[in-house]
Amino acid sequence: MSINEPPPRDDARPIVGVGTQWVIDAGRCDPQKLQSLQAVGDICQRAIDGIGLHVIGTPASHRFAVPHGVTMLYLLSESHLAVHTYPEHALATFDFVCCREDVDWPWDAELRAGLGARDVHVRRLPRGVWPPGQTGATRRVAESAEGLR
Repeated sequence: MSINEPPPRDDARPIVGVGTQWVIDAGRCDPQKLQSLQAVGDICQRAIDGIGLHVIGTPASHRFAVPHGVTMLYLLSESHLAVHTYPEHALATFDFVCCREDVDWPWDAELRAGLGARDVHVRRLPRGVWPPGQTGATRRVAESAEGLR
């Protein structure tokens, strides 16, 4: 798959799976909660505990001067979780990579409750080895060509 190729379709699966990546944008959040290491850290810990993951060492965190937010990074035995908040835009972004497949966590409900998010966009990506001809974009091109015959 080239760098410019669209991501695989939602139903596409790698032949060798190495985990799951979530890319989450939580919008229209409570700006005060986005400036709180405690509020953001609580959500991270609930996700880690809820999925049954293991933190290595102490999470790294930094609170920027108001009106800016926080950055947190968790090193996990199963991969990592990174969070960046932007109170000035009422936005929190999460990048969570886990070596487990077929796991889920209620991001939408948790971010609405914990950060007051009113818009939550969750992208769940299977990670792994994709066989030639089996990526989402390649299949879409092949399906389009089939329709022309």
